[in-house]
Amino acid sequence: MRSEGEVNRAIERHADTVRRLCMIHLKNYADAEDIFQTVFLKYVLSSISFESQEHERAWMIRVTVNACKDLLKSFYRSRTVSLEELVDWPAEASADHREVLEAVLSLPKKYRVVVYLHYYEGYTAPEIGRILRKNTNTVYTLLNRSRQMLKKKLEGLNDE
Repeated sequence: MRSEGEVNRAIERHADTVRRLCMIHLKNYADAEDIFQTVFLKYVLSSISFESQEHERAWMIRVTVNACKDLLKSFYRSRTVSLEELVDWPAEASADHREVLEAVLSLPKKYRVVVYLHYYEGYTAPEIGRILRKNTNTVYTLLNRSRQMLKKKLEGLNDE
């Protein structure tokens, strides 16, 4: 079990990444917070010694993605509808930001994840490949296809 100081430092370093990944996968704040707690509980109970901060960050991302997938596969989740599907976006979000975010969130999950890791977290394709356990060329292909899909979606919005 890890010390309180070690856990607090990990939360300071990785909280934003874990929360954003949860929101990208789950599109639901309450579920995102549940997974956030689950990820850091696993961290507390884990006996893994990390080689570097980057190794720790990759572990956090992998555990977060897996926990989100587990939740999405659960029986409970398949029988509910999120509030975000029933409610409009907050008024304080800018129109452009909302359009881009809606376009990214509307992508199929395999594209959403690589877009998030590349553009929001700054990972390179080889790093994303290691984190997601995918071939680097597959990651490049997913990024290219997601860019094309986003371009079509955002051009369609501008034409209206």
